[in-house]
Amino acid sequence: MDASLSTLINCERLSLSTNCIEKIANLNGLKNLRILSLGRNNIKNLNGLESVGDTLEELWISYNLIEKLKGIHVMKKLRVLYMSNNLVKEWAEFVKLADLPSLADLVFVGNPLEEKHTAEGNWTEEATKRLSKLKKLDGNPVIKHGGDEGDEN
Repeated sequence: MDASLSTLINCERLSLSTNCIEKIANLNGLKNLRILSLGRNNIKNLNGLESVGDTLEELWISYNLIEKLKGIHVMKKLRVLYMSNNLVKEWAEFVKLADLPSLADLVFVGNPLEEKHTAEGNWTEEATKRLSKLKKLDGNPVIKHGGDEGDEN
């Protein structure tokens, strides 16, 4: 990601999908960025998002090599996170998404964690238990069940 990106001060939507990008960088001049699309690259981590943490509302980062979600907490306004087909395999990483106060729409299908729990039949339940503010998960509306957490009925 080239340094010339920082000249795009008024840019609100930036799509750099399918570019063999390995790291997120040079976003510090994008003061108005709301939507960032980085799908189908070779990105391994979320470092480099700090400078757009106050403005970014949507991050599309499916089909990358992301295993850890360290650094996601800087995304204070993020409402939409599409990160299907990455390499997240642990709940310890997934729960970092709970640090995103505005996250409402998450696509996580195709990550080892999702595949394992879908096979076990409890993905939606386990994911929404950990991210109670979600309105949509993997394209489906999240149905909130009434009653206490302990109720199985």
